[in-house]
Order: sequence, then structure tokens, then C-alpha cells
Amino acid sequence: MHVLIVKTSSLGDVIHTLPALTDAARALPGIRFDWVVEEAFAEIPRWHPAVDRVIPVAVRRWRKHPLRAWRSGEWRAFTAAIGARRYDAVIDAQGLLKSAWLARHARGPVHGLDRHSAREPLASLFYRHRHAVAWGRHAVLRVRELLAAALGYALADRPDTAADPYGLDRARVLAGAAQAAGPGTPYLVFLHGTTWPTKHWPELYWRRLAERACAAGWQVRLPWGNDTEHARAERLAEGLAGARVLPRLTLAGVAAEIAGAHACIAVDTGLGHLAAALAVPTVSVYGPTNPGFTGAWGAGQRHLASDFACAPCLHKRCRYTPSAAERARPDFAREQPLCFTRLAPERVWAELTAVLERNEAA
Repeated sequence: MHVLIVKTSSLGDVIHTLPALTDAARALPGIRFDWVVEEAFAEIPRWHPAVDRVIPVAVRRWRKHPLRAWRSGEWRAFTAAIGARRYDAVIDAQGLLKSAWLARHARGPVHGLDRHSAREPLASLFYRHRHAVAWGRHAVLRVRELLAAALGYALADRPDTAADPYGLDRARVLAGAAQAAGPGTPYLVFLHGTTWPTKHWPELYWRRLAERACAAGWQVRLPWGNDTEHARAERLAEGLAGARVLPRLTLAGVAAEIAGAHACIAVDTGLGHLAAALAVPTVSVYGPTNPGFTGAWGAGQRHLASDFACAPCLHKRCRYTPSAAERARPDFAREQPLCFTRLAPERVWAELTAVLERNEAA
């Protein structure tokens, strides 16, 4: 059986799809997958041993310059690639109009979520087979249920207990890196970059945590992906002998750094999900988002969620109106959004210490 998966973005969503492929490979020996994914994340599906071919797309880029995409031949190349073979099943694992539209260009019966289950209900009109998957559960489980329904196998009652649920080939992950994090001084990785403004843990808190970690004898490594993150990493490391700002790395390079870490500290970010897929113990902090639905998933993952009155709000911009007393706080301007004041560096350090002690005892 040969199946096409359409899951284009984002980084976390792509990683959330991997356990479903591992399920299918265990339930249906010999099954093979091709995968349609955004060009920025094309490395990730290649790390799974059940994936044969990755078909990159550039929908984000094409939407900005559709005429240029047409004239360049990129769109024709994509449609030729996706139509090169007939599939036993085509599964839109994203449930959006853009992914449904891409899936319709493949040859084979198209499966997807029904209108009550998809994030964009109109996407279900593009599918031959529609499957109901209940809301209110973690994204990883929802994708696993979709593939089980589409391919006709039973999902284990407790899929989160399966050994190595992501099923990544670690040699493939590290093979794509310019460097491999080999043995040496134990280090932590601070995954400080994220997308929404409201998901950023205050820089003041990151700095205090870095000071604690370095004082305890740890090295701290700081990856970055753009100029803003690079500048923040430099400020966090300034004057700390144990803190190191990494060079600009590919996704595989960052994966190698994460894979060699004793533990990570993360906000709600795709790299936090990558740490989970690599089975690296991670403490993740959540303000406006709900870890029960999209938190880092797997063994050794610890979630610290804000209990602020309006959290989780799921808003990209903070709508909270601070009181006069809150505005009078000395660090008010540096502790935004306020929901993260419930997740101070001291609390995160205590949780991280407990995680590291459990690892040493294991």
C-alpha cells in the first residue's frame, strides 16, 4: 500500500503527524508514504523510515506572488510530482482549504476530516471519504485517529504509551547536520523563539534562568532563526561564560544540538515539539495556549501552564487590561504578557531540576 500524506505546515503540526505514520507502519507492514510539505520543513518527513518521497510546496511564497509561481514553472513541477503515481489513499491530515486543494491534484481516493471535525469545514467538500474525529483532544491523537479511520486499522487504547511513538531514524536526523553534538560538557538548550507575540516568555525571565543554569555549572546553548532571535540570544548570553549563542543552523543542525542536550526549556514552539520527537526531556511554558491540545507530546515532557484568569486565551495579541497595581510593578514593562508572571524563572528552574534528577536516577 502506498499513501500520500498532505500536511504542509507548521513545524509543530508536521511533527504531530509522525506518530500516525508509526502507527500505520506497525499495523500495516509494508505500507509506504509520500508526503506533501512546505519547503521549509521538507527535512522532517525524510527522518521517518516509512517515508519514500517528499514533495515540497511553497504555498506561503506562492500566495504572495502567484503569477511568479506560475511563470517560474514551480506550480507545474509540483502538479507533475504529485500526479506521478496513483496512490491507494490520499490523506489530507491538515483539514484546511489550502491542503484540501493540494490533495485534489493527487491521483487516488482522497480522505479527510468531515465538516464537524476540520478546522475549515468547507475543506471537507474536496474529499471522497470524510471521517469524524472528535475535538477536545491532543492534536497528535486526532491525526492518529484520522489515519486509523482512513486506512482501516484499530488504534491502541493508550497510544501515548507506545515505545518510540514518533519512530524517527536518529541516524537520518543527524546525517543532515553540519555538526553532530558529541560527548563533552553537559548542556541545556533554551528554545526561546516562537511566532505569536503572546507566546514569548519574557526576556527578563530567560536571562534569570540562564544565570541560574550557568551558576549551577551547566552550559546553555541558544539557537536562533532570524535577526530578532539572534539579537535576543546575544543579550541572554552577554557576560555569561557558560552561555553560547549558536551559529545560524539548518533545521537538521538545530535537531543535532537538541538531540545532544541533557534537557531543553521551551516556549510553545515547533522546536519544542522537535525535542519531544527526539525524546529529549523538556520543560515547556504555556501562557495563551493550551498544552492539553497542542503541548509537546511524549515521554519526559513537562508542561507548565499559566493559571492567569484569562489563560489560555488563544489570542496572538494580549487583550488583558492591567490594573493600576499591576502597572505599578517595577518590572511591569518587561513582564509581558502578564499571564507569564505565574511562571517565574524560579518555578521553571525547580521543575527543570526535578526533571534532571529523574533522568539521573533512571
